[in-house]
Amino acid sequence: MDSRMLPTRFTQTNVGDMFIVRNAGNLVPHANLCGHEEITTEPAALELGCVINGIKHVIVCGHSDCKAMNMLHMMRNSDRTLQEMLKLSPLKAWLMRHGHSSAGKFAQLELSNFQAPLVFQAETPMRRFIAYIDPDNKFSEEDKLSQVNTLQQLQNIASYNFMRDGLTRGRVYIHALWFDIYTGDIYYFSRQQKMFVDVNENNMEKLEEEVLKYYT
Repeated sequence: MDSRMLPTRFTQTNVGDMFIVRNAGNLVPHANLCGHEEITTEPAALELGCVINGIKHVIVCGHSDCKAMNMLHMMRNSDRTLQEMLKLSPLKAWLMRHGHSSAGKFAQLELSNFQAPLVFQAETPMRRFIAYIDPDNKFSEEDKLSQVNTLQQLQNIASYNFMRDGLTRGRVYIHALWFDIYTGDIYYFSRQQKMFVDVNENNMEKLEEEVLKYYT
């Protein structure tokens, strides 16, 4: 939702090249949290894009200084209930319900003094990938949480039954980008290197080889 994020500009794409869904916190609710009484836009957009329109690549793009992630970081140890949050703030309730897994992963990272890798589920329950979050310690805790959250959404996307066949058979692929709004740097999560990698002219060919090898 952040107006500082212009996906068509930093991806150098044209109108109609991408199907874009934006929301507060860059969150895709996990399938377990979407029942008959709570249907949200995000899974509906996934089904429209990937099942009906045949989109092959789903890219979750987080960014630095995300106001929603800043708020989630601030309230991550809150003892208020979801019902209490609903009365106070729809945004806080949304973050509490759908950012809970990201906050939990971030807590693991904190316990290791931001050194240990995190493990995320990939396209299927049997596939996992390892992620080192900001190993050079360039970013704030809030931005570290934003990167964790971006990767958590890959796991959430893969939780939907209607996505499973495409992900299992290689008809749909999921990726993670992270954008530094202050420097303009774009980071691609490399499963080979197990971290977000700054995309530049020095590593472009290597990253392209990884994408062509594993995601085509």
